[in-house]
Amino acid sequence: MQQKTTLISTSQFHKDVYKGLTDFPKHLSSKYFYDAKGDKLFQEIMDMPEYYLTNSEFKILDKFKDEICRAFFKDSKEFNLIELGAGDGKKTKILLRHLVAEGIPFQYVPIDISENALIQLEDSINNELPSVRVASLQGTYFETLENLCKMQHKRKVIMFLGSNIGNLLHPQAVEFLMSIQKLMTDDDLLFIGFDQKKDPQTILNAYNDAAGITERFNKNLLARINSELDANFDLNKFLHWEVYDPATGTAKSYLVARENQTVYINGLDLTITFDAWETIHTEISQKYDDNIVSWLADKAGMQISRIFSDENKFYKNYILKK
Repeated sequence: MQQKTTLISTSQFHKDVYKGLTDFPKHLSSKYFYDAKGDKLFQEIMDMPEYYLTNSEFKILDKFKDEICRAFFKDSKEFNLIELGAGDGKKTKILLRHLVAEGIPFQYVPIDISENALIQLEDSINNELPSVRVASLQGTYFETLENLCKMQHKRKVIMFLGSNIGNLLHPQAVEFLMSIQKLMTDDDLLFIGFDQKKDPQTILNAYNDAAGITERFNKNLLARINSELDANFDLNKFLHWEVYDPATGTAKSYLVARENQTVYINGLDLTITFDAWETIHTEISQKYDDNIVSWLADKAGMQISRIFSDENKFYKNYILKK
């Protein structure tokens, strides 16, 4: 699951919803999960016992914080610690605290499209870690990162946590990594999380919890269309469904129509019909191993420098260089 997207322009939201619901098969982008309600639901998901990703990465950052921070710090010069899709910063604060304790000079630059998330993050850091200099930037990853590179020529450590890259199929992941690589110098680093292949049932449980929080999160897409585009989706007429293919390492989330139905989206002047058991594809969550990560990095003009794993080998963080 990825974090965060709230302030997409209205016209883009209109365009994407129209295209997704008039395509066959139907689909909606997972980036639209995240409004204020979606942000809150995702915080609940990260606290679920089934959702191992957050806890696994938290343990990695805590156990290896000294090694990671030493890898970030190359010389006595200040660097920009740039985080794409910063979210609530809970895990990142482990590294921020250690950098401060070690007297390592840096500026923290969280980038997120959700203004709500950035405001909350900056407030919490100011309260908990007042000595950390924060320069938050609201916008899409690459436009914002590119503008930052034009304005500042400090060494960069770019972080992309939470296995958010898993929302991309491999060709798109290569494009994503290549876009970052083009904005890196030889001294810059990319610190990135990749969820690993494991027992398929463990993966399915993470995206289909018994308490139904993930179901509410998935259906929040429809609730958002109702609210922002004046539609009349009945959320009870859709089923949350998760599948995982261990051969490809791809988990997919769907909303499945429980019955024949018609939905009107007033904001688009659009009528959508659903057959019983017709699907809306909402998200992919790709799983990896070292060979796949190495292949992705190589295709993007990068190489693995370091690997950090939790004790169960459920999850790994990689340092990539050009």
